[in-house]
Order: sequence, then C-alpha cells, then structure tokens
Amino acid sequence: MTTDQMPDMGALVRPGAALKEFRAERGLTLAEVSQRTGLPVSSLSKIENGKVELTIDKLLRISLALDVNIADIFGTPTGQYSPQGSSRRRSITRGSEGMAVATKNGEALYQAYDLLNKDLTPMVAEIQTRSIEEFGDFHRHDGEEFVFVLEGELAFYSDSYTPAYLKAGDSIYFDSGMGHAYVAVGDVPCRILSVFSTSRDQVVNFVQSQSKPGEFSGSVPATEDVPHR
Repeated sequence: MTTDQMPDMGALVRPGAALKEFRAERGLTLAEVSQRTGLPVSSLSKIENGKVELTIDKLLRISLALDVNIADIFGTPTGQYSPQGSSRRRSITRGSEGMAVATKNGEALYQAYDLLNKDLTPMVAEIQTRSIEEFGDFHRHDGEEFVFVLEGELAFYSDSYTPAYLKAGDSIYFDSGMGHAYVAVGDVPCRILSVFSTSRDQVVNFVQSQSKPGEFSGSVPATEDVPHR
C-alpha cells in the first residue's frame, strides 16, 4: 500500500469523545465513573477531552464501568458522529429472564423480547417431544433459522433430508420454509438455542396456535416480534 492509499487516521472517532457520550447517555457523572474505575476525576476529564493518551488498562476499566463494548468506543457514537437515522439498540436478557411460553412440544424462553421490529428472534427451548409422531405437523415459516444444541441430543427432522442427530455443541442452519421438526433423543434434557427470522405478521398467530391452553394471554403487543415455535 502506497502512502497516498493509506487511510486517513485523523478521521477516526476519538475514544475520549465516544466515552464522554456513552457516560452522558447513562446519566453518570465523572465522580461516579471515578468511583467505579478508581481513576481520578481530573484524569477522566482529560481523557474525554483528548488531552492525554488512553492506555489499554484505562480503556478496559472505563469500558467495564460504562458497560460498553470496546469495539463500540472506536465505532461511531450517536449524535454528531453517527449517520442520520442509524440504530444503536441493544437488549440484555439475564439468565433468569425472558418471555416464557409453554408449547405442546416443549418450553420456550424468548430472549430480547422487549425489542420491537427486530429482524432476528432468539430463544432458548427445552425440547420435550420424544418421537416424530408426538411432534405432529412439521413447522414451516418464512426466513432462515440457526439452531445450536446447548444440552442433550436433538434429532432434526425435515421434509427434504434424512434425520440429522445433533449433540451438545453441534449446530444447524437451514431455510425455515422447509418443513422441520425437533425431537429429543436420550434420557437427559435437550435444550437448544434457536435464532430465526420471520415476518412480523406470522408471529403472534403461530405462538397462539402452538401454546398450551391458558399459557398465552395475548398480552404481548401485536407489533412485537414475538417468536413462533
């Protein structure tokens, strides 16, 4: 790469400016960040205003205190640095949280359920069906799906391939318009992580049709990307 082909490093967002904006978004004062990081308020102020270099050690301490990804710090924060209309949404679902729905084939715990109009829907499910006959009609829906086996063993049936047997750590990515079904294999519980895309119009009706009587109250807004299973 010649000199005239080198990227303009001066065009990169200054870490200090990004950190200042993240702190403001979280409603934290410099004193509060100082308490979380152990760094003096004066040092934090100089870092935010680009008056001192930011070491990796300090960067890690500040990013943990602000609960931000280091990659985001060197990206383009909101406000004057971000393109018009860019999105910076995020959703954290703790281990004990999620929207639980009991279906005829198992228990599902939907993640990031508070985000509306999202393109992907993740869920953690315990597969309780033990035979393809018990599962019933294959599922079919628009989009694509990724399944990762967290625990146990899963038999993945489809209308296009012979059954695939997946153990913990195995995964499968497929077009979800293809008929598919999940069956637990073995004596230990079978748990999977499924991430899929689907049109919003199909979702709520599917959840209602697959839920056990009394398990779905219909309290989730129709605009929510409530997953279907």
